[in-house]
Amino acid sequence: MANKVTPDMTIYDVLCLAPENEKVAQVFFDMGMHCLGCPISRGETVAEAAAAHGNDVNDLVEKLNAVID
Repeated sequence: MANKVTPDMTIYDVLCLAPENEKVAQVFFDMGMHCLGCPISRGETVAEAAAAHGNDVNDLVEKLNAVID
């Protein structure tokens, strides 16, 4: 069973769940979140990033989990 993304995970932790899976980064890009290489991504949670970019955190988490499974 794959690990699941949760709103309290950092962006960095999400990327580490499936580092070989380019679809994970694409979900962030598709939602206008181009901060994956930004230093803040190591400490910013998925919920904080979603709020900062005007995205629904539950939608983001659902999309991320769909590509990680």
